[in-house]
Amino acid sequence: MGKKLLIVESPAKAKTIQKYLGKDFIVKASMGHVVDLPENEFGVDIEKDFKPKYTVIKGKSRVLKEIKEAAKKSDEVYLATDPDREGEAISWHIANALKRIKKEGIYRVRFNEITKKAIAEAVKNPDKIDENKVYAQQARRILDRIVGYTISPLLSRKFKRALSAGRVQSVALRLICDREEEIRNFVKREYWTVEATFIKDSQEFGAKAVAVDGKKLGKFDIPSREKADEMVRRVSGKPFKVVKVERKERRRKPPAPFITSTLQQEASKRFGFPAKLTMQIAQQLYEGIDLGSERVGLITYMRTDSTRVSDEAIKEVREFIARELGKESLPARPRSYEGKAPKSAQDAHEAIRPTSVFRTPESVKKYLTPEQYKLYDLIWRRFVASQTKDAVFNTVSADVEAGGVTFRATGSTLKEEGFLKVYPVEFEEKLLPDLKEGEEVEAKEVKGVQHFTEPPPRYTEGTLVKALEEEGVGRPSTYATIISNIIQRGYVEKEKQRLKPTELGEFINSLLKKLFPKIVDVKFTASVEEELDKIEEGRKDWRELLKEFYFGEFKELLEKAEKELKGMKGEEVGRSCPECGAPLLKVHGRYGTFIACSDYPKCKYKESLKEDEKVGRKCPECGGELLIKRGKFGRFIACSNYPECKYTEPLTFGKCPKCGQGDIVERRSKKGKLFYGCSRYPDCDYVSSKPPKGEQR
Repeated sequence: MGKKLLIVESPAKAKTIQKYLGKDFIVKASMGHVVDLPENEFGVDIEKDFKPKYTVIKGKSRVLKEIKEAAKKSDEVYLATDPDREGEAISWHIANALKRIKKEGIYRVRFNEITKKAIAEAVKNPDKIDENKVYAQQARRILDRIVGYTISPLLSRKFKRALSAGRVQSVALRLICDREEEIRNFVKREYWTVEATFIKDSQEFGAKAVAVDGKKLGKFDIPSREKADEMVRRVSGKPFKVVKVERKERRRKPPAPFITSTLQQEASKRFGFPAKLTMQIAQQLYEGIDLGSERVGLITYMRTDSTRVSDEAIKEVREFIARELGKESLPARPRSYEGKAPKSAQDAHEAIRPTSVFRTPESVKKYLTPEQYKLYDLIWRRFVASQTKDAVFNTVSADVEAGGVTFRATGSTLKEEGFLKVYPVEFEEKLLPDLKEGEEVEAKEVKGVQHFTEPPPRYTEGTLVKALEEEGVGRPSTYATIISNIIQRGYVEKEKQRLKPTELGEFINSLLKKLFPKIVDVKFTASVEEELDKIEEGRKDWRELLKEFYFGEFKELLEKAEKELKGMKGEEVGRSCPECGAPLLKVHGRYGTFIACSDYPKCKYKESLKEDEKVGRKCPECGGELLIKRGKFGRFIACSNYPECKYTEPLTFGKCPKCGQGDIVERRSKKGKLFYGCSRYPDCDYVSSKPPKGEQR
């Protein structure tokens, strides 16, 4: 019997699977896509039904050659790329590349977890490539190419700097910019509450006024100190009587097992992990970890919109719960979360769960990095919790009245831990004394408390993922890349883990809203995702979607934008030029943003933006004021007489403490993170997250 070839995407996965399949198989890694649209040309023939031109990706010729050579020596070829649209497309492209040398014996296999049993079962039951899934991926890729390769060059040519627009990326940027505008335009509003502290049997408890003369108080019904003081005087010296006590049992159901988006959200919330880092760690756990005696994938496939769990996995987790947590933690019937995924869910595979619940986080901790352990522990606990009983709380609500003002006190205590035993979440346990209707309680203090409404918070990576998911924009598997891209391009920066648009980001957003309103329209972008789903389900032809998108409105908008951009010099700042009276514009040029006269080149008046700091030295070339500017890779010093004088120098923070020769300069990584390093890099590799002590100059 001859050899068999199995092709996966990553070397780590290949290494794990090779151990399972043994000597009869050759396992090769494609290293992701091997074929794609060309890098330096449009690659789509719009006039010929959007026919794509596929070429071998730069650097992948050797990989494809190795796969072909291995296929020649093999009786059978198994395409085992990821079980999603991208994976299906990779298999399709490889199959097409192998057709000339192998007319038959090419199979598609899929598995949701990398375990010996799952791999053996997949190879035993091969399938065909799902062409509808391939067409959906192809349509998405061409849509992104149309947007990226038409709008981005248009903006870059006009503003003489590398600018980009992406079909989903631009919507994410819009959400961040819209939130910033909400914050900027927010007008805080004052309101007051009247709060009391009571004493019963030496135990203090708090309550808040909720009604006056039987009428419920709204948030802004006590608008001032005067109104609050008036209510305090109304109850002053009067007896406080308990008029109502209500005791209830409240149940809290466990959360569903993770899908891609909820894992990103929870890892961001609990550990501060960026979405990209979460996906990288999850990929490592999925592809395989060496556990001493074996190498095994610890979790199921991490790109999924489905909360479904296999019967076998449910049976195993219920056995674990009964044995380790006690039968009292086990519900009578297995819990089902089907149908609870987002409206755009693809139910191709299971939720994210451990491949074996008996492989506890503690048992594998010594083989994992701290970040891997945190994420595996989170996934494991969430899955176990999803099949345990509800948490049960005893709640008490008591109304205390005086002078026609009703105060409400609430308390809750945990009665049954349920899922909280394995998946703790924050809750406040608040005890009230044993209160009885009709009895009087002593008021220790009654006072007015001032409050102000607050603006909505900026997005974190986790809350942005949640917003994109709720709007049906993009796919959870793409969110990490989208967020990484807008940070890397300098459109968004992080401030205390919050996403804040840069001036450039807000400019790009305003430009796209004006010129390409549909591209940044949330509902339209979500509707495109629904159309892609139809293609995957075989209910729509992929060419039809592309025709509707391009000829429906996009082509017309593109032609209109080219004309508008020709006459556009910049954004008006609301002031006139002091030299000629023409409007002043904020100009976004190759070397940064500055203010200039709209009548340029007739009038050459210009000025720096207010946020540029003065260095306190003169330009050695023209005598102009030196300013600290902000660029793509960090701050630098430049002449205020730009663009006539293009003098620049690095912003330094003293001598390098490692080599003593170079200067410490400010840099920004590809991910947008600020750091400090030696100007002699790579000869000196000193880096620091903080500037060393030394004067900035």
